[in-house]
Amino acid sequence: MATALLLAGTAGATMADTAVPGAADVHAALWPSAKSPPTITDSATEARIDALIAKMTVEQKVGQLIQGDISTISPKDLETYPLGSILAGGNSGPNGNERASAADWAKLVGEFRAVSLRRQPNGVAIPIIFGVDAVHGHNNIPGATLFPHNIGLGAAHDPDLLHRIGQVTAAEISGSGIEWTFAPTLAVPQDLRWGRSYEGYSADPKLVAAYAKAMVLGLQGPLVAGRSLDATHVAATAKHFLADGGTFEGKDQGDARVGEKELVARHAQGYPAAIDAGTLTVMASFSSWNGIKHHGNKGLLTDALKGKMGFEGFVVGDWNGHGQVAGCSVTDCPQSINAGLDMFMAPDSWKGLYETTLKQAKDGTISAARLDDAVRRILRVKYKLGLFDVDHVDRGNFAAVGAPEHLAIAREAVAKSLVLLKNNGSVLPIKPGARVLITGPAANNMAIQSGGWTISWQGTDVTHADFPNGQTIWEAMNKAVRDAGGIATLSDGGVYKEKPDVAVVVFGEHPYAEFQGDVPTLDYQPSEATDLATLKKLKAAGIPVVAVFLSGRPMFTSPEINAADAFVAGWLPGSQGVGVADVLVAGKDGKSARGFTGTLPFAWPADARSPVEKPLWPVGYGLKYGAAKTVPQLSEKSRVDIAAALNVENFFSGGRARTPWTLSIVDAGGSRQVESGPLDSSYGLLKTRSVDVAAQEDGKSFVWTGPASVRLSGPNADMTRQLNNSFALRIDGRIDAVGSGSTRLSFGDRALDISMFVKSAPVGAISTIQIPLRCFADAGADLSKISDAVTVIGDKGLALTLMAARIEAVGAALACPPAAAG
Repeated sequence: MATALLLAGTAGATMADTAVPGAADVHAALWPSAKSPPTITDSATEARIDALIAKMTVEQKVGQLIQGDISTISPKDLETYPLGSILAGGNSGPNGNERASAADWAKLVGEFRAVSLRRQPNGVAIPIIFGVDAVHGHNNIPGATLFPHNIGLGAAHDPDLLHRIGQVTAAEISGSGIEWTFAPTLAVPQDLRWGRSYEGYSADPKLVAAYAKAMVLGLQGPLVAGRSLDATHVAATAKHFLADGGTFEGKDQGDARVGEKELVARHAQGYPAAIDAGTLTVMASFSSWNGIKHHGNKGLLTDALKGKMGFEGFVVGDWNGHGQVAGCSVTDCPQSINAGLDMFMAPDSWKGLYETTLKQAKDGTISAARLDDAVRRILRVKYKLGLFDVDHVDRGNFAAVGAPEHLAIAREAVAKSLVLLKNNGSVLPIKPGARVLITGPAANNMAIQSGGWTISWQGTDVTHADFPNGQTIWEAMNKAVRDAGGIATLSDGGVYKEKPDVAVVVFGEHPYAEFQGDVPTLDYQPSEATDLATLKKLKAAGIPVVAVFLSGRPMFTSPEINAADAFVAGWLPGSQGVGVADVLVAGKDGKSARGFTGTLPFAWPADARSPVEKPLWPVGYGLKYGAAKTVPQLSEKSRVDIAAALNVENFFSGGRARTPWTLSIVDAGGSRQVESGPLDSSYGLLKTRSVDVAAQEDGKSFVWTGPASVRLSGPNADMTRQLNNSFALRIDGRIDAVGSGSTRLSFGDRALDISMFVKSAPVGAISTIQIPLRCFADAGADLSKISDAVTVIGDKGLALTLMAARIEAVGAALACPPAAAG
């Protein structure tokens, strides 16, 4: 699932289709043949569907095509709007509780389904289908079994393991009363700057195809004619069709600028395997191919997917993805249905979309044949899931969630996902009886080791309490070291009282999901390399150092590799830190419970450039215990202009500060960084919350309870070039309350009074302010050394939502606000 990035105040598509005529045409001969198994349905089921469609009103048919999110729809709404599906997005939980139990989820699903099954005057009663993003286990529920993200599973190169993970995940989803997951992701990421790289299994299309089959069969089981999926299985979703991992420069929701042969050979190989295995649904990608959005590409959705590849299930859209099709808005897009989309994912736009789609079905804009085909496909899947009275299946075995036997498989998966990149001097495994120092920001951090799509969309607010049946890496290694007769100590910043025999530094990327994980380069820490400093400090003290790097992608870490004796790619292992200890720590017999078996699913970069053309280590590389190989000193040249690559002109977008800038709150109590905090937090005299404006968490709301500042700060950026070329500071946001005091805006160390703008802006609507950089320079700002880029200074009562802050060229003469007093 993903989110639509809409320009403030617009209703139509935001990513303009820049297609070259014919560049996105489909030629059927180039596409692989596949076919949904005949057991996906049977003659008796099709006869029931025929009879049902014959009785349905056009209102009931259109309703089947639309899916709303639980954050914006209630069971009572179904009495008026006969929607066919409900989803729970990444930040949606029963009654607003993201930490709801399996029983709570089952209760909510049951409430929606009960209303949908009330028989109407024409005798029609159609159950809703309920879907969630369970993408590394049932990651929506505390205490569920959490597996490594897909990139780690790709390192395992083990289809049988994937099949078992699919079975466990299905049992736990079904155990919470839900019957549909938006997984597996079959992307083949090409540019690892993409924020969804960790959702891809591998750069190898063959492995992706093998995993597609294994995961679909694990989630659904083999389809049997005339029988519903049993109570331990759920519907799978092969996604995101197509080439979501092949966009230009790794931009999420971007454009795959490739020829059709490459599109098929590199990006489509997982889909025939998934279709042949019986996947019941396919999700269209937000992205485009040569300028044409997939949500509106009939050649791909109808001719290739449903035609040549014989898919007989239904195609669901992504989060308001139809709104990005040329000529569409989120509440008006017949183009998508006519292109072959069967179900809109319309989380917050469902009501308006239902009304316009109903009108279009009645006036013939959407033909009766296309409408009936979409409805048939959706009903076919609902029958196969046992949602009707015929061969009905009850789901809700709460005991399945986090079952011990499930956790054991997660532990195995973690161990098999680890890749040993360096082991000079055979530092690993850690010897029995050793004195071990364990440090690093990720050593005792369940959020970092779990990554995005954990409890919440971004996963930033996960704590150990969310997974009491899990272990942080520190907890797991501490036990393993002590069981082997040693002593382990958890340290902050690598500080120790007694010199250890070995130090383990656990560090890596903070949690992110989707576009919020897009990065400009593959340099791990391009500025303020604090983790490298810790490694070097320990190394300089003569202590053997083991680096455990947690990340959603291979990154340029040659400096960190040089500073460590051993280096382990740990990916995003999930809640079972014990799987790490199983490999890294030897028992009393001198042997670890498991050895290293993982190999790289993607090439490891030799520098910070992407795509990786000349890797440090290729796909398939990975060391093993007993196979001695010394890694020499590596080049530490990133080969990118960090300042240019970091795009110092973009301060804030997508709901967060953009690297290298950070977001802080400043008041009389000092300065506090808020970037990695929970969704809803208080910082002294300011309250902040991530909010949805046009997409999931694309804005940051600030409410002043006293004099305080919101600040975006970073390196000493030189903005004199922009000053000399008529650039302006642009801020997009929404004034939610004016407040009583003045409002000031500073760039560098000079503030301007923007009170008049704040007071004149329409409250509750998106507004834009542009201030030429010359205004700040004229006020005395030194634009050659900008460290505090944007500061909003306000007082009690002011409330605003920040959506974007950046430098942009302007062609018009703009006036300067007055200089701030004092």
